[in-house]
Amino acid sequence: MDITEELRAFVATAQTGSFTAAADQLGVSNRLTSKYVAELEARLGVRLLQRTTRRVGLTPAGEDLLARAPALLDDLDDLLAGVAEGSRGLSGLIRLSAPVTLGEIYLGGMLARFAAAHPGLSFDLRLSDSFADLAREGIDLAFRIGRSEMLSLKARRLGESRSITVASPAYLAAHGTPERPEDLAQHGCIVDTNRQNPRRWLFHAGTAEHVVTVQGRFHVNSARAASELAVAGLGIAHAPYFALSAALANGALVPILTGFASAPSPVSAVYLEGRVLPRKVRALIDFAAEDIRQAGVLHAPG
Repeated sequence: MDITEELRAFVATAQTGSFTAAADQLGVSNRLTSKYVAELEARLGVRLLQRTTRRVGLTPAGEDLLARAPALLDDLDDLLAGVAEGSRGLSGLIRLSAPVTLGEIYLGGMLARFAAAHPGLSFDLRLSDSFADLAREGIDLAFRIGRSEMLSLKARRLGESRSITVASPAYLAAHGTPERPEDLAQHGCIVDTNRQNPRRWLFHAGTAEHVVTVQGRFHVNSARAASELAVAGLGIAHAPYFALSAALANGALVPILTGFASAPSPVSAVYLEGRVLPRKVRALIDFAAEDIRQAGVLHAPG
């Protein structure tokens, strides 16, 4: 048996936690996946997985192998794809992770545009507002908003996201328009609990800094939900421009406190340090950087 197939079966099983899920991912039978892993264990003379009735777990040897095998397989795939690239173009699977709202509003369309030029590629996009463990989950590339302190990751900056403060015309007609950030203390604000300090809104005007602790009936873990609540007239939202752009364009929301800016957050493509980045992933990063620049999705012009 080819050791690469054995390694693929092991990696898929370790990442999904079951032979059944691994078999579905690989497009082979459950029995064949289990057989490949058993043959790899026999080849190495060590047990890699702890089998239980519900789930498989990793032994220490399995953890060591999982830390290195995905990159090895990707490098092999990249080598083979490079040889065939002249005639067939980019091919294979790209596994991605991204925040929910950014993925729903922008990344799905961006991937469709990229895929149109590369029919040999397939994509597994996983949306979550929690940071994915790239090594453990087998993620090739993650799109992230904000700074990452993890030394095991490399990042390419794609742009920056700015948050703006908005309300519906009906809300402002009923409650008045705040003129300064300090006025927000007298208003109902929609709190996005995904933010690092959800109730602490920070603004800058020149060199002056304004920090306001806001209150509100609605706490949500979604910028998109915050936008929808603001459209319904239920409070003032402070959210990334990309989550608000459609409502701003049709007049359902209007910007307020326009003389007070929020600090930008970097938007980056991140991947594991210490490995050769496959051509298909490099191509996607390059495409995303240019697409984001042209689309102007991250913050309002000017």
